[in-house]
Amino acid sequence: MLFRNRKRRFRDFRLSSKLIIVYVTLTVLPMSLLGVISFREYTKSIVEQIGEYMPKFLDQANNTIDQHIEKWSALPEQLFNSTDVVRILRKDSYQSRANLNTDSYVVNNYLSRNYLEGSNSEILGVFILSKNRLYAASRMEYTGMDDEDLRVPYGQDIDLRGKAKLLISSDFGLKFDNNEPYLLIMKQIDDVENRTSLGTIFIAVKMSFIDGIVHSFENNPNAEFWLIHSEGEMFYHSDRAKIGSYDPEIHHYPVKNGSFRKEQGGTTWIMSISESQAYDWMLVHSIPLKELTQRMELAQNVNNFIFVGFALVTLIISIVFALRVTKPLERLSRLMKEVGKGRFDVNPQIHTRDEVGILAKSFTSMVSTIQHLIDKNVQTEISQKEAELYALQSQIHPHFIYNTLETISMAVEEGEKETVVSMVALMGRMLRFSVSNKSRWVTLAEEIAHAHDYLTIQMFRFEDRLAFDISVEADEMLFTPKFILQPVVENAVKYGMEQRQRLNLNITITEEQGSSGRERRRIVFKIKDNGPGIEAERLQALNHRLLYAVSERKDSGFGLENVNARIQYMLGQGYGVRLESEYGSGTTVIIVIPALPEAGSP
Repeated sequence: MLFRNRKRRFRDFRLSSKLIIVYVTLTVLPMSLLGVISFREYTKSIVEQIGEYMPKFLDQANNTIDQHIEKWSALPEQLFNSTDVVRILRKDSYQSRANLNTDSYVVNNYLSRNYLEGSNSEILGVFILSKNRLYAASRMEYTGMDDEDLRVPYGQDIDLRGKAKLLISSDFGLKFDNNEPYLLIMKQIDDVENRTSLGTIFIAVKMSFIDGIVHSFENNPNAEFWLIHSEGEMFYHSDRAKIGSYDPEIHHYPVKNGSFRKEQGGTTWIMSISESQAYDWMLVHSIPLKELTQRMELAQNVNNFIFVGFALVTLIISIVFALRVTKPLERLSRLMKEVGKGRFDVNPQIHTRDEVGILAKSFTSMVSTIQHLIDKNVQTEISQKEAELYALQSQIHPHFIYNTLETISMAVEEGEKETVVSMVALMGRMLRFSVSNKSRWVTLAEEIAHAHDYLTIQMFRFEDRLAFDISVEADEMLFTPKFILQPVVENAVKYGMEQRQRLNLNITITEEQGSSGRERRRIVFKIKDNGPGIEAERLQALNHRLLYAVSERKDSGFGLENVNARIQYMLGQGYGVRLESEYGSGTTVIIVIPALPEAGSP
């Protein structure tokens, strides 16, 4: 009896108290043990992770660098796009210095336009050595490539067998301002037509392009990247002050593709290396181990296997606690889904005094309030919709009335008696349809006749600028909500006539079977025009608004959204308006309603 009372008391505890008790039981003791060994295991895992993924990243970086170099190695082929440049390079001698200067200007200008502008921002300069002549274009001042003191260790007749040779700044006499480090791509210019060599082209590329590549893999400010030659020279380094220095330990690295630890100056470094497959260098990454071990939050996720020993002890406690907490919550979840489907006569049957019990009581109260508000809101909305429909159906757009009266006036002045009689009769019929008939439902024949009268009046006004055709392949005695066709037709005329010299409207009304075969038959209105059409992005936005229609009162009368909202309100979400359009070719408005043999909702 005492045990049962204790169980009952625990059942009535606040949920926060229950969670604290279980948390202390399941986590405090295991976490105490994990704190002792987590740092050591974390350090070990970091080294293993770096050793696994960093060489892969370096391989990718090496490949990216190779791709950039291959792209620049193909640039010399652009010389043959200019017949003037090829003609100049083929010359063996000059009759005068003026002719030489003119040709130099042509070649130098071509090099500047095609190699230094546009997307080639990494190129420092381009130089062509051809038949004892030097052509050059550079972004900054340089030395070592002057005519008087040409200190180039490679002549114009070097045979590169059609391939590019890569040089570093220490291999070459060329110097730029501020000692800007560079890679030099050297390639022979072969005249395929004459089977001769026209000279050698040198393309100097900034080393800084490597910064963007390597920093995409590692942005820790304490990490370092460098490219090192097989003989130990660092010709690129993320720390510019170290460019040109040597690493005497390169031949003692334990791996050339992988990772290892290195002790230096009392600091442990994690070194990762990737050897280039295309060039005689290695890409190296190093980071102090202490930079990685500072992220102790990751260490808390290490050694989950330690919990296995405690799992057997805590399993029964966890199951009992989970069931006591989750079962009532699952019951509430199921009831919430039922409420979402429209069923409000639900009772969770939860009588505990903890947070779950309070939640159940609040849920029951909420469902009751929602039911009351829905009943009240439905009645209010029905009354509001009825009032809006009566107000709207008793109105015809003022501009339409003014324009029609103006057309009648002009016809009277011109003595067109038959036109006047026809327009007055059509206007009277439209007013009678709008004002006299207060019903929300009309037959298809009446709705089509109303749209036909509207278009006939507009034809009197616009004459040859407007043409229309109405095709009906449905039972005209079926019923439809009132005012769903004419507002759409009016919208097509309004926007079509603004941008078309002649507007053609094709209206079809068909009776079709539902798409699944089991759905009821439906009426499909298609109003197609040759207007300006709608851009794809705006068409998608309009169809989205129609799909999630919200009934709003529009100052401009019936719009597409108003018609769509009324159809969905009266007939359900499965029906309404959608648009199809091709920009510049026209628009088709499609209205879908059920085939109703009598007035009223389906």
